[in-house]
Amino acid sequence: MRVSTRRLTVTALSALAAATAFTAPADARSHENSISVQEVGHISEDGHVTLYGTYACAPSSPRGVQIQLTLAQDATRLGFGGEEAVCDGREHDWSASASLELVDVHPGAAGAQARLQAASLNSGFGVRVSYLAQAERDIVLEEKHR
Repeated sequence: MRVSTRRLTVTALSALAAATAFTAPADARSHENSISVQEVGHISEDGHVTLYGTYACAPSSPRGVQIQLTLAQDATRLGFGGEEAVCDGREHDWSASASLELVDVHPGAAGAQARLQAASLNSGFGVRVSYLAQAERDIVLEEKHR
């Protein structure tokens, strides 16, 4: 069976991306844009997980910059966020929560990825996503009692 060069390239890039997941420093900076993830996240009694960190983005950033998160634990990956960032060049705190109703996340070690991302329409009516800053880190999820 013959495999096309394009398919082989896409497969190789996908494998490389998977192999490098969660290896960047906890605080990643790109020009005037940055985002970080705190070492500890919380699981509440009502079944939500909350992560925390800081971000900054330049006033010249595209409109509609959002904070997107991925939490990975065991075989579970949970994407959430969507909070719009204030791009004024200053550092801001962020926190984001997601329901654990349909996923199996528990106290203990996990991996977290935070991204400052901007989406725009390109000329072919497709959506182009660009990442202004990204941070990955190993975290600990703790139960939070009221």
